[in-house]
Amino acid sequence: MTLSSAPDAAATVQHASRGGVLVVTIDHAPVNAIDGAVRRGLIDAIEAADADASVRAVLIVGAGRNFIAGADIREFGKPAVPPSLPEVCNRIEACGKPVVAAIHGAALGGGLEVALASHYRIAVEGAKLGLPEVQLGLLPGAGGTQRTARLIGARAALSLMLSGRHAGAQEALRLGLVDRVGQSDDVFAEGLAYAHELIATKAAPRRTKHARGLADKEAGAAAIAAARAETQKKSRGLLSPLKIVDCVEAALQLPFDEGLRFERERFVECRESPQRAGLVHAFFAERETQKSPETRVAQPRALNTIGVIGGGTMGAGIAVALLDSGLAVKMIERDEASLERGRAHIEKVYDALIAKERITHETKERALSRFEGATNYDALADADLVIEAVFEDMEVKKAVFAQLDRVCKPGAVLATNTSYLDIDEIAASISRPQDVLGLHFFSPANIMKLLEVVVPPRVLPDVVATGFELAKKLKKVAVRAGVCDGFIGNRMLAVYRAAADQLMEDGASPYQIDRAVRDFGFPMGPYQVIDLAGGDIGWAARKRRAATRDPDARYVRIGDMLCERGWFGQKTGRGYYRYDDGARIGQPDAEVEAIIEAERKRAGVEPRTFSDEQIVRRYLAAMINEGANIVHEGIAQRPLDVDATLMHGFGFPRHRGGPMHYADTVGLANVLADIRAFAKDDPLFWRASPLLVDLVERGADFASLNRTA
Repeated sequence: MTLSSAPDAAATVQHASRGGVLVVTIDHAPVNAIDGAVRRGLIDAIEAADADASVRAVLIVGAGRNFIAGADIREFGKPAVPPSLPEVCNRIEACGKPVVAAIHGAALGGGLEVALASHYRIAVEGAKLGLPEVQLGLLPGAGGTQRTARLIGARAALSLMLSGRHAGAQEALRLGLVDRVGQSDDVFAEGLAYAHELIATKAAPRRTKHARGLADKEAGAAAIAAARAETQKKSRGLLSPLKIVDCVEAALQLPFDEGLRFERERFVECRESPQRAGLVHAFFAERETQKSPETRVAQPRALNTIGVIGGGTMGAGIAVALLDSGLAVKMIERDEASLERGRAHIEKVYDALIAKERITHETKERALSRFEGATNYDALADADLVIEAVFEDMEVKKAVFAQLDRVCKPGAVLATNTSYLDIDEIAASISRPQDVLGLHFFSPANIMKLLEVVVPPRVLPDVVATGFELAKKLKKVAVRAGVCDGFIGNRMLAVYRAAADQLMEDGASPYQIDRAVRDFGFPMGPYQVIDLAGGDIGWAARKRRAATRDPDARYVRIGDMLCERGWFGQKTGRGYYRYDDGARIGQPDAEVEAIIEAERKRAGVEPRTFSDEQIVRRYLAAMINEGANIVHEGIAQRPLDVDATLMHGFGFPRHRGGPMHYADTVGLANVLADIRAFAKDDPLFWRASPLLVDLVERGADFASLNRTA
């Protein structure tokens, strides 16, 4: 097949002869992503190499900072533009001249598939090689599963593809993904020298499809069986991970061409799956949340030294996240004993990572070298940003901010980690409200990816931009939120947890509710989460809200009754579940069920039976309805901000794309019909969001608001 070079193909892929080597340069800013023009350009170049007798080898190299970073996301969801990537890879492999891929920066997804189709591979330090398609609900569909398994064996190939992780140059060499690592970081010079060496030694094309990584059939079968068992356990309900295992099994059992056909069929199944749509939405949502009105108009302030007030679990977690990002941390506690406990909390985190062999003692010491502790606020005089993480009490927080107002330099950003309290009130209590914002971390703060950047009305744009810049440094997903009780995440949590409580009082056991929610895809059910976090936290919030609670609103007392007994969950050995002998996994508790039954009788509730599907519909309807209210009120900028919050802070299954995307997939009219049906029993709780009603009346969906925001 010969394709003429269209102008866009010629612009993105150039080829020129250098002493018998046809140098093929991919120049598609900003990351050399593969689109139709790149695919056409690569085939043109290989055709030119085969047609020119003076060409004795081919070198494929990327311009700029990457080899090929993967597929061009601008083509997602659009009609396919020929040629397909499988055609490109097969044509590269069929080339009659040796083809060298010289890899620097990212060689990910389709980029690595192009390299695997080449006959020889060289990487330079700093290269990242990976097949992360599983993270988008896909699998490598251009021969990646077949070539990778044949090249490096079933076990290593499955590890790479099921995790979606990146391998550096040295690991790629050890695995056999590349043939050598260059002596310098000049990828062009290294690749060209390698090509000339192959010419000098009269090396022939070496096709990956003939590699012998699967020669040991017994070992390959054992690796596949182990991966399938592990994947069924860890990736419950997900489509693409098991399809990847199936494809590697096909590589073991089928001839190469049949394996390619098998892979492509499975790729198309994944591409057409709702899971893929959910994961692609999640991918875009995470990137869009990083954009706020403030970051478009203002530059962030300096971020070098960060103060942390409080050395408890949250303060220590925040400190670890900051230290891990290379920032200097000054922790303030009320006395030396408290400060020592704070440092001990930090060391405990690092020691656990050392025990799991995730970091070294040297890494811990480097991090702690950037840590200082003090009992006097004056130590924060040079801090660029201070994060308050003390007890959730307004007067305590105001006292902290009064001290920060006194000692911090002009222009320092003053942030509160409050989960619920009114940040406007905190800001109004000091002389510089324009420098105050919320940075709401989720526990454990060094692990959870979500960071709510809460924006009071008087804060300056560059302060908000600084919050987003900090999230970027910490590699967290930042979501802009307005000020209200609970912001986005915890406000929604209070509502959908209340819906679960009503289900429990109406007849479902907490254990059935947890199971139904887990089966939907959450890692834990609501009552498992309460026991893990500590029931006393929610209890304190409910007591704080008691004075303003609508007296006509239904209130389920069961959680309060457990807390009154001191049953706070795992930390006390009892909550909704029993945790005998320090167990981490709870067992159902007959006494809890007796308390629930007694409360039903007191409330005059005749218990009824719920299916798991009915439980999930009520649980999600409450979540979606409150998410719509939050968007309607402007607390969240767009529905996708709600989706990102619930996915990264509350375990909403990523493959379903978040509650608002999920609502679009089931149909907003269906969600609204459920809410109106539930409202017949409780019209106050099940009051349909005006936004939801409006969208249904207009025949629109939440996605339309993401596009217009």
